[in-house]
Amino acid sequence: MTSYRWRTVDIVVASILAVAFGVVFWAWGLLWNGPAGAIFGSTFPPAAAAIYGVWLLPAVLAPLIIRKPGAAIYTELVAAIVSALLGTSWGISVLWYGLAQGAAGELGFLLGAYRRWNLGQSLVAAAFAGATAAGLDLYYYYGDWTFDWKVAYVAIVVASTLLFAGVGGYYLTKSLAGTGALDRFPSGRSRDLV
Repeated sequence: MTSYRWRTVDIVVASILAVAFGVVFWAWGLLWNGPAGAIFGSTFPPAAAAIYGVWLLPAVLAPLIIRKPGAAIYTELVAAIVSALLGTSWGISVLWYGLAQGAAGELGFLLGAYRRWNLGQSLVAAAFAGATAAGLDLYYYYGDWTFDWKVAYVAIVVASTLLFAGVGGYYLTKSLAGTGALDRFPSGRSRDLV
């Protein structure tokens, strides 16, 4: 029977992931507001969402590594707090995003009863997180866009999240497990037979 109780090592690793991704989120915001915005801003603004999935990677990666309920919410929220403290251009609104995106990723793993840790389940969690993020953006920032742009934006955000968080998170976990770095976690002890 699987224990869903968090161990000290779970908290430490989730916190390290969260702080590291908080710095990445802050830097990614600079990219989003700088080069990505400049490249896509005048022609087709929804295209900038091609880089969006990096912001949702902790919502998939942390649960894949730790395999405990709450990992997605914890890492996304703490990462959002770190990025806010570093001075993100969106201020404290990123806290709501972190909570919502983490909860959406959590829902993806909850649907697998926290027993499925395969690529398919990673993609489900990523799709929920991406759709949630896109929905928040459309509500808060892009409500005046045409319907076509809104649909394109959601599709691009979800596709980016599927790639970066779903596929990337799954294979990053497998790669880390292969090195032995995750031996203290179930994700590190379940290796593929060759």
